[in-house]
Amino acid sequence: MRRVIFNQKGGVGKSSITVNLAAISASLGRDTLVVDLDSQGNASQYLLGDDYATTEYDLGSFFGDILSFRLLPRDPEDYVTPTVFEGLSVMASSPELAELQGKLEARHKIYKLRDMLKRLEDRYDDVYIDTPPAFNFYTLAALIAADTCLIPFDCDDFSRRALYSLMENVEETRGDHNPDLEVEGIVINQFMSRANLPHRLVGELIDEGLPVLGTRLSASVKMRESHEQCLPLIHLAPRHKLTDEFLALYDEIHG
Repeated sequence: MRRVIFNQKGGVGKSSITVNLAAISASLGRDTLVVDLDSQGNASQYLLGDDYATTEYDLGSFFGDILSFRLLPRDPEDYVTPTVFEGLSVMASSPELAELQGKLEARHKIYKLRDMLKRLEDRYDDVYIDTPPAFNFYTLAALIAADTCLIPFDCDDFSRRALYSLMENVEETRGDHNPDLEVEGIVINQFMSRANLPHRLVGELIDEGLPVLGTRLSASVKMRESHEQCLPLIHLAPRHKLTDEFLALYDEIHG
């Protein structure tokens, strides 16, 4: 299963949701891969810590190799870096992604990520794809490569306004490139249960018929601690309330 976590707005928790769902998957004995397409590299830093700086082959290497013909192409596994967490690996991001984007667009390389991940289907049970906060080449490549899409929503009116164009982009991608792409649902993140605004915004989304998932992820300083220590919540605080919410979200999207 290839799952993309996508929102065109920054700060909604894409990387946190990507990494924590992937860590839960691996903790349950499933071989899991994170693909970090955001040039900021937050998911890569979260999973690799200081080792991120010494990654030999990353997604910058992958897309660079696509643009420069190689007589003997590298195996897709060459771009994968194991983490310290059993069963969990990452295709790390690179600052070079921003520089390569225009060349990749000009040479119509939009399907190369899908083709590469298909070659890894027998190796990984679950693939989680983190995306940049924009609808660009890498986001479109991820939507084309994915089976399903999760959309984080952080209970903000600006996020709500952006949600409609986001859904249109997903539908257009489905129509033009990936008819099997399924929107699993909208993930309510940084939810403050005692405030009125989050309840009202979520209620309005549900009333409009949007696919809002039942699990709510609370706002918590524990997430910042998790980032700082480069430890997903299932390893840092397995009995914390937010960890329980991520476990509930994992169960919800896996039926």
